[in-house]
Amino acid sequence: MPDILVRNLSPETHRALRARASRHGRSTAAEARVILDEAVRSSARVGLGTALAALVHPLGGLPIKIDRDRTPAKPPRFE
Repeated sequence: MPDILVRNLSPETHRALRARASRHGRSTAAEARVILDEAVRSSARVGLGTALAALVHPLGGLPIKIDRDRTPAKPPRFE
């Protein structure tokens, strides 16, 4: 697994990171990994619907009505 080294972390940030790790029962390094994972995953992923809506929004949107079929699907039969 790749490593990363963060230099010149302020004492306040380091203290807050240690306190947060302690609250969650993790090591400081594990807490930093969780924070980085959450930050990257939440901002990097854009759903298809969101991307399409952003594409047509400057044009005034796209008037479309979607009626979904709410009938439950039948499970496959294996014989």
